Amino acid sequence: MPDRRKVTVLGAGVAGLAVARALALRGAEVTVLEQAPEIREVGAGLQISPNGTRVLEALGLGAAFAAGSQPAEAVELLDGEAGGRVLRLDLTRGWPGAQFRFVHRADLVDLLADGARAAGVAIRLLQRVETVTLGNHPPRLRTAANEEIECEVLIGADGLHSKVRAALNGVATPFFTGQVAWRATLPEAGGLPPVARVYMGAGRHLVTYPLRGGQLRNIVAVEERGRWAEESWSLTDDPLTLRVAFERFVPEVRGWLDRIERPNLWGLFRHPVAPRWQGQGAAILGDAAHPTLPFLAQGANMALEDAWVLADCLSRAAPGAALPAYQARREARVRRIVEAANANARNYHLSGIRRDIAHAGLRLAGRFAPGRVLDRFDWVYGHDVTA
Repeated sequence: MPDRRKVTVLGAGVAGLAVARALALRGAEVTVLEQAPEIREVGAGLQISPNGTRVLEALGLGAAFAAGSQPAEAVELLDGEAGGRVLRLDLTRGWPGAQFRFVHRADLVDLLADGARAAGVAIRLLQRVETVTLGNHPPRLRTAANEEIECEVLIGADGLHSKVRAALNGVATPFFTGQVAWRATLPEAGGLPPVARVYMGAGRHLVTYPLRGGQLRNIVAVEERGRWAEESWSLTDDPLTLRVAFERFVPEVRGWLDRIERPNLWGLFRHPVAPRWQGQGAAILGDAAHPTLPFLAQGANMALEDAWVLADCLSRAAPGAALPAYQARREARVRRIVEAANANARNYHLSGIRRDIAHAGLRLAGRFAPGRVLDRFDWVYGHDVTA
């Protein structure tokens, strides 16, 4: 890193901690500002695909990540209403040197926080940033405690409601997709197969897979509805509402939902990809730059990819050249992934004759050419930003 560059990162989530470690390993002096009193994640499961696993390996965290996660063997698409498998995709083939893995979000954040500290990153808690000012001067922050901080380089990893994004682009108004999602984890006795299962139905679907060696079952259930739900990770809902939404699903799904006592609920909103990811000594990454719907399981993976590329660009050139290069290297890929996730939302929720036709086609493909179905996603999983 030229001149022991000083970098300030807003946010201690996956994106912020990954970019902090990546920069520190290259010689930068990195400070992470986190508004919470401790580093913690309230989320549940994540699917880390080979493109994300490669970044964790390159960050020197591969062994620790393998110890704290579990390999994913397959994805199965099932008819949630009538029962029966529609398609099984084998995740153990292809993409040498990298695996699909299931991990609890809190475990990944803990791993990245430990890795950042080990690389020399300073993490300051209880740092709620109220304003970000960019202009013909170094980036400036003002905290809730009225402290003013001037930054040599500022990186916004501050999520959906990013203040750094707003400083670069103005405030954008997202729109409600007409979909809400519940999420929960259930304790299990272990022995769950290492498979992600997607139960599809008219206007709704449910995804489940094991966490922590099968000691937990992760559940995400999505329903189309006209009623608006707040965009938040901390709302809870009446479990009866969730059960009613999936009352026509197969008994095993209904059995899981009967055990959920306090489901989290959030409305799914579409945010535009930010036009400007950088400028005036600042840059954004992850959800701050390109929030994506969860239907391709690429949010955390894109954050990891962004972190690696941004750190690589800053290690090669001064910020005036490095930051535009970062956006140029990432933007087209990210936009394609966001659109693919949007398309998956529609495909999971088909009804009537369209669903019958689509499921018949998937069953035929699974019987005669299962590898070709997964090959359609090679552009996602085979990509290696560390190469």
